This record gives sequence, structure tokens and C-alpha cells, in this order.
Amino acid sequence: MFWPLASLLTAVFAALFAGWLADQILQRLAARNPDAPVWAELRRCRVPLQLALLSALLLASRPVHRILRTDDAAIRHGVLLVLIGSLGWLTVRVLAAALEAVFSRYETITEDASRVQRVRTQLGLVRRGGSAVVWVVTVGALLLTFDAMRTVGAGLLASAGILGIIAGIAAQSALGNFFAGLQIAFSDTVRIGDTVVVDGQQGTVEEITLSYLVLRLWDHRRLVVPVSYFVSRPYENWTRRDPGLLAWVLLHLDHRTPVDALRVELERYLAGTDLWDGREWSLAVSDTTPSTIVVRAMMTARDPDTAAALRLAAREHLLAHLRDHHPQSLPRVRTG
Repeated sequence: MFWPLASLLTAVFAALFAGWLADQILQRLAARNPDAPVWAELRRCRVPLQLALLSALLLASRPVHRILRTDDAAIRHGVLLVLIGSLGWLTVRVLAAALEAVFSRYETITEDASRVQRVRTQLGLVRRGGSAVVWVVTVGALLLTFDAMRTVGAGLLASAGILGIIAGIAAQSALGNFFAGLQIAFSDTVRIGDTVVVDGQQGTVEEITLSYLVLRLWDHRRLVVPVSYFVSRPYENWTRRDPGLLAWVLLHLDHRTPVDALRVELERYLAGTDLWDGREWSLAVSDTTPSTIVVRAMMTARDPDTAAALRLAAREHLLAHLRDHHPQSLPRVRTG
């Protein structure tokens, strides 16, 4: 009784010590390279690593059935299930860490923000797809350890064609979204961080999965859209190639408005604000009516959010300037 118990305790201690030692090494590497997120991801592998080592040692030493005085086959089968499940868990964690290492490396050598977002989107979908494949294989391996599953295996294979057709018809929407997600990931039509307009709703792409896409709207609501929408219907992508945008303001003013003075004031305001990216600006009369003129001010900004803020701020500033210095420029209703 003593040696089986000592063997069990030794296996538990060895698994715990191996996990602790690996975590300490990764912690030191993370402290030396704080900008590399791969070490933090690898530290998440500690628990599945310990489970895999413990179950492997138990299968090798077989001390449990001697202590519990029970059936050896049942104990070994349970430990084998734990080993297979922990190996699948460990594989998913290692895959996530490897893809994070690839992305962090690419992020340091590439200055193009659009290309970084494209790789980020692609690796995110690869991680989800790879994790799904690993879990499917793991569950299949777990089921194959049962004698009943092996017995009915031939019958399942014989009916696989019919079941595949039925499943394809029943899940055609899900499969369509799956392949649409892969198409989006590798065609570079939309990326995480892009500003898009879907059915009149403007938002920033916050998450892309193999089945849906999440947009964060201006009021912080989330719009969930199937990814198949983006391969079958038109939409606007404001930041696909260049995140910079042109902000514009329309003002309906009186005919006596000093346009030249207003143009000088806009130039002075843009030179003193961080919202303008310094590339282009203009102010001109774009239209006229019997009672007013339409003045259009245009200026560039580095991204859609800044363009929206610049448009609001410029409109407020120009109206305040006209009110304080040229009140006759504000439109009025003429009665005679």
C-alpha cells in the first residue's frame, strides 16, 4: 500500500512542479521582454500542461487502482479521457500563443496600419478555425475510446453521405457564413478597426468571427451582422485603403457674408486645432438662393472619428465667429 501511494504522490508532485517551473521560466522571459505578449499567452498553458503530465504519469505507473482496489480498465479509461482532453486544451492554448507571436512580430516590422489590421483579422479567424478543428478532433478521439462507438463506426460511415447531404441542407446558412468569414479574412475587404456603413448605420468593426461581425456604433451600441452580408450586398468602407477622410460643413448665410474673412478665420482655426491633419482645406460658396448663400467648408482628418469631431467643432466655431463679428451674415427671414 505504501509504494502505490508514494507513486501517486510523486506523480502529482512532478506534474505540479513541472507546471510551476515552466511558469517561472515564462514569467522571467515576460519580465525581460514586456512588449512581447506571447509569454503571457504561454503562461495560460500551465493548467492543461499539468493535467496532461499528471494523466500521462498515472497511465505509466498505474498506482490508482491499487489504492482504490477497483477495476484497472475503468481507471485507465478515465485517466485516458483526461489525457486526451488536456492535450486538446493545451494545443488550443499553444496555437493561440503561436499566432499571437506571429502578429506581434509582424506588428513590429510593419508601419502600415491597414496591413497590420488585415493580418490581425486573418490571424483571428485562423485561431478560431484552428481551435474548432482541434476540439472536433479531440471530441472524436474521446468518443473513439468507448467500445460502443467503435462498434457502430461502420454503420456511421455507411450513412455518412446521406447525413452529410441532410446536414448541408439544414446548415446551409451557417456554412455560408463560415465560407463568407474565410473570404472576408483573406480578400481584405473589411478588417477590424475599419469604419463601415451598413444600411445607413455607421460603425467601427470591433470583432470578426466565422459567422458574424460586430460593429460598434457612435452611441456605443453593438450591431451584429452576419458575415454573409458583406459578400452579397454593397456597403461602404471608409478606411479600406486610407483612414483619412474629408470632413465638410454647409452653412446657409446671408448674401452680405464676407466670405474672404470667413475663409481667413477657418484657416486660422484649423492651424490651431489638433483635429486637422494639415493636408487640405477649402471654403467656397457652393450654391445660392434668393435669400441665402450656401458656404461649404472642407478639411481633412486622419480618421473617421476625428473627421466627425472636426466637422462639429468647425461648424460651432464659424457660427460663433459670425455671431460675434459679422452678425449681419446670419440668415434672416425677409418680410418685405
